Amino acid sequence: MTLTANNLDIEAAYHAVSDTYLGSEVDIHELCREKRHNEPVMEGDFVDTYLKVPTNAGAKGGKCAVTLFKYKDILSVLRDGETFTNGFIAEGLGAFFDGLIVLAMDGEQHRRTRALLQPIFMPQTVNTWKPEIERVIRDEFLTPLVATKGTNLMDFGLYFPIRVMYALMGFPTDDTEKFKKYASWALALVAANQIDPEKAKIFGPIAGQAVKSLYDSINEVVVKTRAEGAEGNGLISRLINAEYEGRALDDHEVTTFVRSLLPAAGETTTRTFSSIMTLLLERPDLLERVKNDRSLISKLIDESVRFEPVSTFKVRQASKDVEIGGVKVPKGALVQCMVISANRDEDIFPEPDTFDIDRQARPSLGFGFGPHMCIGQFVAKVELNSAINAILDLFPGIRLDPSKPAPKIAGAQLRGAKAIHVIWD
Repeated sequence: MTLTANNLDIEAAYHAVSDTYLGSEVDIHELCREKRHNEPVMEGDFVDTYLKVPTNAGAKGGKCAVTLFKYKDILSVLRDGETFTNGFIAEGLGAFFDGLIVLAMDGEQHRRTRALLQPIFMPQTVNTWKPEIERVIRDEFLTPLVATKGTNLMDFGLYFPIRVMYALMGFPTDDTEKFKKYASWALALVAANQIDPEKAKIFGPIAGQAVKSLYDSINEVVVKTRAEGAEGNGLISRLINAEYEGRALDDHEVTTFVRSLLPAAGETTTRTFSSIMTLLLERPDLLERVKNDRSLISKLIDESVRFEPVSTFKVRQASKDVEIGGVKVPKGALVQCMVISANRDEDIFPEPDTFDIDRQARPSLGFGFGPHMCIGQFVAKVELNSAINAILDLFPGIRLDPSKPAPKIAGAQLRGAKAIHVIWD
């Protein structure tokens, strides 16, 4: 059977993304450690040379001229949105979203769009969604599993962020198959970013179908929501009502922005959940501490994002000739920032290879930094906190299933665990 956007299910789409970004069989942490110590500013493209995975520049973006490994260098690049820009992404990953993706915007366009969207994603708004997030996680997903005494947590982890986000957006959620189809389409857009020409022939057409199908489905909800007065608390209603400096979004813009949010809404939260639960379940003493003191969950999330960030690198483009660590970077050159290396920089994080939720709080770069810092991080943190709390409440004595393979965090980019088999009392 020929694979198309209509018969691509969510599991197949998710694993297609995982396979795309798995990369070569190398120890990414060890490679980055060696570079941090011996070549912190490397001339050339580290990802292309060692990891063999796509970047958000797309196939047309070319190779990076320089790769950075130290926290201070990467921080300075990510925080300087004028010198190190993102517009090139519009021709790569952003091409699937008509360029209307916040990640691909620079300058005044980015400032205005971010200012319009930001209030919707701030804690005071996100916290109003928390009861619904908790209800979905507990009632629809976890409570029905209690009597089974065991599961693969990723069967839950793959679906709950998508289900939660679609409910928050204001989509009808009574048709389970419909939101699963939307989710598989969103993931297909990420899987289309291939460096293997043969795989590009397969996933390129699928993404082309998916991008239109997803647009049409979202636009239908947007038009209906606006016609009904956009009075709800959902994300689509809030986007319709958002206004900044006298400007509001039209239906096409709302639809396209929602479409650009969907891959991250499920993809990155799912993978972050997989890493958090793996790191926690590998440490029974820590598990017991967190179970008895739920205030530690926020620290657990932050340390997991530092220790195993889902997005291992960011790419920026120099808007002028610059010099980094003695290396000249010409205008237009791409700069690769190895976030996974910065998060284990010994100059910033003592004993960086130790997973320690009690370490002194310092900002890691797992959610990015500067003008393009992840706009949805507060939503993700509420979802993750709610999920971990519910698991600890409903699955007493939860532990790794000794009869199944132990979970493994992997991936040169978009890191996470494929399966986490657990049992409970």
